[in-house]
Amino acid sequence: MDTTQIHALTALVAVLGLFVFMTWPALLGIARERRIDRQIERAEAARAAAARHDTPAAPRPAKSAAPRRTARAA
Repeated sequence: MDTTQIHALTALVAVLGLFVFMTWPALLGIARERRIDRQIERAEAARAAAARHDTPAAPRPAKSAAPRRTARAA
């Protein structure tokens, strides 16, 4: 490998690195949006199923009624 090929390879790796650096946030955003869309679709389907059966959706578990302790100054 001569110097010209090494320079070309270095430039190629740099361009590919910049491409990944610039597109990664967009790809993560797309994946996040798709996950949120699936959650919304599931919630709508559950609500529609509950409306068809005239039963409320599954109730949330009750929160603990135990008193919460706070830290005191020594």
